[in-house]
Amino acid sequence: MSIQPPYLCKGDTIGIVCPSGYLPLADTNACVQQLQEWGFRVRIGATVGNKYHGFAGTDDERCADLQQMLNDPTIHAILCGRGGYGMSRIIDRLDFRWFRKSPKWIIGFSDITILHAHLFGRLHITSFHASMARAFADKNFSNIKTLHNALTGKNARYRCPPHQLNRKGEAIGPLIGGNLSLLAHITGTKTAFSAVGAILFLEDVGEYLYNIERMFIQLKRSGLLSNLSGLVVGGFTETKDGKIPFGATVEELIRAQVEEFSFPVCFGFPVSHADSNVTLKHGAIHRLSVTGRTVLLEEQK
Repeated sequence: MSIQPPYLCKGDTIGIVCPSGYLPLADTNACVQQLQEWGFRVRIGATVGNKYHGFAGTDDERCADLQQMLNDPTIHAILCGRGGYGMSRIIDRLDFRWFRKSPKWIIGFSDITILHAHLFGRLHITSFHASMARAFADKNFSNIKTLHNALTGKNARYRCPPHQLNRKGEAIGPLIGGNLSLLAHITGTKTAFSAVGAILFLEDVGEYLYNIERMFIQLKRSGLLSNLSGLVVGGFTETKDGKIPFGATVEELIRAQVEEFSFPVCFGFPVSHADSNVTLKHGAIHRLSVTGRTVLLEEQK
C-alpha cells in the first residue's frame, strides 16, 4: 500500500525546482502568480534560472537544490520547473531518509518519470504526474485546474471517447507509468518497479515509430507488461517516420505488441506533451473501465 503525502491547504508552501533542464526565471512568473492566487506561498529554488549547458546547473547544484527541498519541513510540495534531461544523473545521489519520514507531493512529468518511478518502486510514496511550472504560461487552464484539484484532495475522475483499437474490460490497481522512453531507460536499474496488477499509463514525444515499437518490445521482454491489470495510452505526439514508411500507426503498433495479453487497453487518454495533460496520482489505486461508449479512469478511495 502506497503512502500518500498530506494534501495542501491555503498558506502552505510550494517549492519550484529544476532537477533536469534549464528554465529561465521569467518562465515561472505565470506559475508563481497562479499558485499565489490559489492561496499558496512559493519558494524559488536555486536551480531556477541557473544554466549549465542545457541543464539547470551542474549535477552537484541540481542535486543539492532538490535535496534541500526534499528535506525542508516548511515545503509542502515540490513543483518541477520543466523536464528535459538530467534526472537520471542525480537520482542515485539523493538521500530520501527525511523525505520518507515526512513525505510531500512531487509534481512533474517527462524526465521526472524517473523520480516518480523511484518514489513508487523504492519508497512506496505517491506523487503527481502533472504539468510543470513552465506550462502555466500556456494558459491551458483545464490542465492546471486538475493540478489544483489534486493538490487539495479532490478525487480524480477522467473520461475520454472510445477508440477503435481499444480493448474492453475493467481493471483495478495502482496507476503507474509516465514517459515511455524513460521507462525503457530505467529497465534493469535500481529505479525499475514491479507492475504486477498495475494500470500502466504511457506517453511520449518526438520519437520514431520504429523506436516506439522497440521500446515496447523492451518492456515486454523485461516482463513489465506480463501481469498488468490495464494499459492507458496517452498522446504520442510529434512522432516521426523513416524514409521507408514503418507501415503502422502508433496505436496499431502498440496494440500489436499487447495482443497476447487480455487486460483492457485504451488509446487517446489526455496525458501527453501536447495540450491535454491531466494530473494523475502516480501510485494510487484507480479503476479503469473501457466500454464501447467511453473510457473512465477513476481514483479509488
